Amino acid sequence: MEERRRSRWRKLDNAAQAFPAATDKKDTRVFRFYCQLNEPVDGDMLQEALDKTVEKYPVFQAVLRKGLFWFYLEHQDIRAIAAQETKKPCSRIYVPDAKRLLFEVTYYKNRINLEVFHALSDGTGAIRFLRELVKNYLLAVHSAEDLEDIPLEDESETLADFEEDSFSQYYSEGRPKGDKPGPRAYQLHGPKLERSDMEITEMIMPVSQVLKKARSYGVSMTVFLTSIFLCAIHEEMTPRQQRRPVTLMVPVNLRNYFPSSSMTNFWGWLEAGYRFRGETPFEDVLSSMKQFFEKELVKERVASRMNDYIRLEKNPFLRAVPLEIKNVFLQAGTRLRSGNITAIFSNVGKIKMPDIYEPYIRRFGVFTSTDRMQMCACSYRDELVLGFSSKLVSTNIQRNFCRMLKEEGIDCEISENVFPEQKNPMIYPGRQAFQWFSFAAIALAVLCVALNLMIDPDFLWSPFACGGALCLWVCGAVGYVKRRNILKNLMWQLVIGTVFCILWDWVTGWRGWSVDFVFPIAVLAVLLTMFIVAKRRHLETPEYLIYFIMASVLGLIPAVLYAADIVQVIYPSIMCAVICFLSLMRLLIFRFHDMILELQKKFRM
Repeated sequence: MEERRRSRWRKLDNAAQAFPAATDKKDTRVFRFYCQLNEPVDGDMLQEALDKTVEKYPVFQAVLRKGLFWFYLEHQDIRAIAAQETKKPCSRIYVPDAKRLLFEVTYYKNRINLEVFHALSDGTGAIRFLRELVKNYLLAVHSAEDLEDIPLEDESETLADFEEDSFSQYYSEGRPKGDKPGPRAYQLHGPKLERSDMEITEMIMPVSQVLKKARSYGVSMTVFLTSIFLCAIHEEMTPRQQRRPVTLMVPVNLRNYFPSSSMTNFWGWLEAGYRFRGETPFEDVLSSMKQFFEKELVKERVASRMNDYIRLEKNPFLRAVPLEIKNVFLQAGTRLRSGNITAIFSNVGKIKMPDIYEPYIRRFGVFTSTDRMQMCACSYRDELVLGFSSKLVSTNIQRNFCRMLKEEGIDCEISENVFPEQKNPMIYPGRQAFQWFSFAAIALAVLCVALNLMIDPDFLWSPFACGGALCLWVCGAVGYVKRRNILKNLMWQLVIGTVFCILWDWVTGWRGWSVDFVFPIAVLAVLLTMFIVAKRRHLETPEYLIYFIMASVLGLIPAVLYAADIVQVIYPSIMCAVICFLSLMRLLIFRFHDMILELQKKFRM
């Protein structure tokens, strides 16, 4: 591959826009591919292979950042670490404000695991990365055997190809809109696991048997498995629940219709639903699904739906809406859309490796985090692996699915989970400290009210004490939420602290101390603290520049207040304005290019 200059930042593709906002404790939006070898994994050799793989695919070496209007990905020279698996599968990877990569490589016994936050890539990009990682690992471990280094992909492809936003490339305004959303779907019922816990079940069966049975019905493997899944869910429904259809969200790889080498997200989806009426024959479900897929999986229909995905993103009015407001609507839209989906079925397809590497590889597998139930399928040689992940405590649907496959003459077996045992629940010291802090603030307010009533009820000083406790708690809460980014935390504390001081000044009779002293001195203190933090932590220019700009601009406000004759004591305000103006001039003169680039990232619409 040719030597390339790496893009420092890029916008999120259309499919990735909702993932940061929709990520929560119940669904981390993380998926896992794994490769199970025929020998235990060597951690040192895996690290060597990972370094080599990231060098080839630097598109994965990115962190997620917030702009004013959109999220974006920024390249960071952070070394990806291959670690022994200790966490639960598909644990949280994206943490707001944390400077961390959006993928993880772990190993346990014979397995190499690749977990990816979905905003970074989709299944196709992840498979490409994992195949290269496994190849590099085998070359490192079996170097004495002179394994041939066989290219797995087109070596002429560049970083620009990997980072391509294929949604924008193939978007066409002239094509017609797709269909309206379908009816509300049946929702899975029963006790659910807490937080990010999932019930993971893997089924293994011969590809040849599944294909033979699917062809005997005159359908594809995807249609056959979709129909089995629908019927397995139906068996757990009551007659009353059959009023709503069972609807599966089925992701579609758009690369099958539009040529693309992109390793970013490039997929759409179908909503395959069936309304059961009592004892519905399996053949009726198969026939309905066959007609549905034949109708929907044509390029014109796929293109129409893809354009619908992108149309909202291209709307100039919506683009001008600040990101925080967009996130609220994205979260609401995700919850609303989820009502049309019962479960998800993602067929990744066939994973191939050169024949020379096959003796060392047992199988590939895939599963994903979910807030409901999802089945993922992938095959390697003549072995099909179905990975079920579910929030339900019950495994009846998985049991029904396996039984139905056996009734169709398919040798289906449930594989034993290969994960490290979670001996103790995870402890979050920071969360516990914040909980105690919140309790202390409430206790302080209650105690002040009680003392006020007992000692001198005619002089009500307790409301001021409660207000002080509230201010203290808000500042502490913001500090806790923004603790991963000190500079952002400082800016929040500056704004909130100033607002509270102005309110206190106004409530107590307005003496002007909030704008005469607190605001200008607080700005200077924040600027000085930012300078110290940036130096001590050796922060790169993009990590601190926008916060210096924001603090310096705020520091000019005291001059405006002085000109408006609001400030009575001029020395702090003039000193603050002069220092902040010089700070801005320094950035303009010595960091002009960096300033322009940073403003482009943060204010891109």
